[in-house]
Amino acid sequence: MKVLVIGGGAREHALCRALSLDPDVSALHCAPGNAGIADVAELHPVDAVDGAAVAALAGRLEADLVVVGPEAPLVAGVADAVRAAGIPCFGPSREAARLEGSKAFAKEVMAAANVPTARSYVCTTPEEVDEALDAFGAPYVVKDDGLAAGKGVVVTADPEQAREHALACGRVVIEEYLDGPEVSLFAITDGETVLPLQPAQDFKRALDGDEGPNTGGMGAYSPLPWADPKLVDEVMETVLQPTVDELRRRGTPFAGLLYAGLAITGRGVRVIEFNARFGDPETQVVLARLRTPLASVLLNAARGALADEPPLNWRGDSAVTVVIASRHYPAPPRTGDPIGGLDEVAVRDAPHAYVLHAGTRREGDAILSAGGRVLSVTATGEDLAEARERAYAAVGRIRLDGSHHRTDIAARAASRS
Repeated sequence: MKVLVIGGGAREHALCRALSLDPDVSALHCAPGNAGIADVAELHPVDAVDGAAVAALAGRLEADLVVVGPEAPLVAGVADAVRAAGIPCFGPSREAARLEGSKAFAKEVMAAANVPTARSYVCTTPEEVDEALDAFGAPYVVKDDGLAAGKGVVVTADPEQAREHALACGRVVIEEYLDGPEVSLFAITDGETVLPLQPAQDFKRALDGDEGPNTGGMGAYSPLPWADPKLVDEVMETVLQPTVDELRRRGTPFAGLLYAGLAITGRGVRVIEFNARFGDPETQVVLARLRTPLASVLLNAARGALADEPPLNWRGDSAVTVVIASRHYPAPPRTGDPIGGLDEVAVRDAPHAYVLHAGTRREGDAILSAGGRVLSVTATGEDLAEARERAYAAVGRIRLDGSHHRTDIAARAASRS
């Protein structure tokens, strides 16, 4: 099977790594990729949001399957263009991807499907913003309606900060604050059958102790030793299957990766948001624990034949990912700095720990930083404590001037278990 992965972040590196280990994959390509993905896949330049260009590349490569990683190409309709060219594509259509592309649309779908979520208002004027903020009170939750690379949400006790963010966004969703721990649960679907993956927990704030601004994610872990063993079944019944059924009823079936961001509140599970693709950094830890070869599962989802797939097989170990970010991130980061220590990790920490590239580029023999979140270090272990120890040992070998990372990823969960 020839597979083409679209994207160039740590999520796509994790996907490419998993696909490279699949014996059914005879050729693996990635566009545009990054310096790390080049070690496991052949890279090709492409504008990832240009559906015609992506479809043409897939045709030239005679790809049997295209996997669209990031949200922007999905919302732009890249999966539609690939399918129109007669090539199986794992990723929802432009219309179905609105589930992530518009938080107001997602709220509308959830209401129709009776999916539990926070009460909310969609606001487009200063008057509506003020009314919604007054209705809910602090802490205020203000979400940009459109795509914002994981940084369009402000949660604050400061009404002026909340109002400022709302007015800067134009169209926003303002909703009640949901208490309780957050959980990410992925599911692969062909628009009818839903195949859940294992839950994970990520860390959105930039600093230890969940302090600092929101980011795209600074780390993650799986499994969740504190979670109810029936959590996946409950979310399947109340969230994932009803949402897939509702989108199919509307004539816009969702075929791809449906990601539910959840809050485990005192009143039960509530949906915080949906994504239309694998999440980063949760993908890193979830795929690290997946034993089932990935390619055939994604192909069957793309072909509408997921009912033929048996339940996924999981390793019994734990996985932890720690993100290394550039100086200043999540503010505009400094880039172009050389990265050292990657060879040391490959020699001293493999196979239990490895580096996944996100914002990197190659210049001659050097690997340089090229984004805010530069690298993810993923490690596995018998339990979370061992996985954490291995992850942070590998992080300590990497040298990037001015970089920062959280030191408390999975710490509380490891101590509980």
